[in-house]
Amino acid sequence: MKAMILAAGRGQRMRPLTDHTPKPLLDVGGQPLIVWHIRHLAAAGFSDIVINHAWLGDRIEATLGDGSRYGVRLAYSREKSALETAGGIATALPLLGDAPFVVVNGDVLTDVDFASLRPTLAALDGERHLAHLLLVANPPHHPGGDFGLLPDGKLAGNASDGIGLTFSGIGLYHPALFAGIPAHQPAKLAPLLRAAMAHGQVSGARHDGLWLDVGTPERLAEADAIAKGWPQA
Repeated sequence: MKAMILAAGRGQRMRPLTDHTPKPLLDVGGQPLIVWHIRHLAAAGFSDIVINHAWLGDRIEATLGDGSRYGVRLAYSREKSALETAGGIATALPLLGDAPFVVVNGDVLTDVDFASLRPTLAALDGERHLAHLLLVANPPHHPGGDFGLLPDGKLAGNASDGIGLTFSGIGLYHPALFAGIPAHQPAKLAPLLRAAMAHGQVSGARHDGLWLDVGTPERLAEADAIAKGWPQA
């Protein structure tokens, strides 16, 4: 089973910090933010990880290398300019293969147990079940939520249906979800997911542990304080 970390964003809200440092390499608790994801994925048995990048991507590759220092194999999907989430994933499919995979936003800090997701990942069949998303309580900066969690565990495209929650940026996907998305072209993920939700093909679960969208300098400082209490490599 493979994983992908999304790391192609420009990080506009983080400027000027991101003018010369890609957001995934900003220091959080003594190491680059993206390294926490790599370490947690490695501990959960995901030894093959794909990272997409655009802005200052050469610095990401120079810092992380081939992943051997973290006990994983890293492959890079290079984008001339950021392709949005679905476009980035579709472009990386040759590196991800034909089996379901995990995707993690590179700009969140979380204590999600990735190992616990493996059974659900294996159950994605590419027809009736295309995706499974982790959702969190709506944060103050996004009170309206993204999707609705229904009693049967399926997701609705309207947050007013069921329990309205926010997408954590952590999802399990079957490659078939992206079959109609051309590589190297920008494409957003939300419309793709809502179309699949309309056919009952997307499930979800609520994560009530740590989750922080590291999207502003203030939340970066909060993430740094949290991660300083975590075990270092």
